[in-house]
Amino acid sequence: MEAIAGLRERKKAATRLALHRAVTELAAAKGLDAVTVDAIADHANVSRRTFSNYFASKEEALLYGDRLRFEELLLAVRERPTEETPWQALTRSARVLIGDLATMDPVWLAQMRLVFKHPSLAAYQVTAQSTVERELAAELVARAARTGGAADALHAQVLAAVFFATVRAAVRVWIEHPDERPLADTVNAAFDAAAERLY
Repeated sequence: MEAIAGLRERKKAATRLALHRAVTELAAAKGLDAVTVDAIADHANVSRRTFSNYFASKEEALLYGDRLRFEELLLAVRERPTEETPWQALTRSARVLIGDLATMDPVWLAQMRLVFKHPSLAAYQVTAQSTVERELAAELVARAARTGGAADALHAQVLAAVFFATVRAAVRVWIEHPDERPLADTVNAAFDAAAERLY
């Protein structure tokens, strides 16, 4: 029974990823406004109803990759050594994820270019990130409690917000000037600049 449930979950994950890739590829080729849900479903070789079972909109499907990366980020922060400061735990976790993106997944790159071209997508992304900010802040508070430190919810929320703002700024600069230096170096420089003002 567990094997059947596991297979079902893997199939669902594969369908979500196929829909995400389909909308990203179509939007990169035609522009997001020209892409319909029917076209996305056709491109992913599924029905319109299947699309609706997985995503509420094409914007949500487009940013599905972000959701996966946010989940990886939360897990990475939880697994960081407890002797690290909250800022170290956040930035070192992000460096692991950015390092993976440094291979330049063309789907991610196309998605980010679309986000920066469409204000509505950027707003959608910020809304999704605000949920993760709260989860990251809660994890920082939990880390402090595990190590016997002071659990300052306000400080944790500010750190999480600054962290995401720094990543957004670095990615935007890199997208606009990709040949100046690697993405990971741009993000690291942004983290260093933020740390100078935080500490």
